[in-house]
Amino acid sequence: MKISKTMQSALNNQISLEANASNSYLAMASWCEFTGYEGGASFFYAQSDEERTHMLKIVHYLNNLGVAAVIPATKIPASNYKSLESVLKTALSSEQAVTSAIHKMVEIAQKERDHSTYAFLEWFVNEQVQEEAKFETLIQKFELIGRDKLAINEIDKILAADATVSADTAA
Repeated sequence: MKISKTMQSALNNQISLEANASNSYLAMASWCEFTGYEGGASFFYAQSDEERTHMLKIVHYLNNLGVAAVIPATKIPASNYKSLESVLKTALSSEQAVTSAIHKMVEIAQKERDHSTYAFLEWFVNEQVQEEAKFETLIQKFELIGRDKLAINEIDKILAADATVSADTAA
């Protein structure tokens, strides 16, 4: 099966986006760990692994089609944040950018009648709905619980619980 150069380029660009997202989440995890947010650290280490898995799905897809996947260099991610809330808002923004890129690839697949890639991308579309909802819900916790030290501690516990659930479903 052949895919167009346009779709190859879009998928390779997505590999880069996923790699950069993985690195960004790794930096967020490190910041959380250094700052004392153990739950946030566990959560973002798991997110980093998840993004790398997404990258590998695309690498394997391209390779299975006989198209060489391009493994990118990654950007140096931000590593200093003012608060746990700002980390989560940055993560949501990153997920929204990934969603936008995936939607553009779906549009290319539809335009080119590339049914195989369209079917492949459906998983990513559904995944992004879940990812954005997860981060929006976590950010809402600051409005619901508050921003004082006890509230942030509770939110950190919520992040730890989410990381544990994610690890259980991945296993």
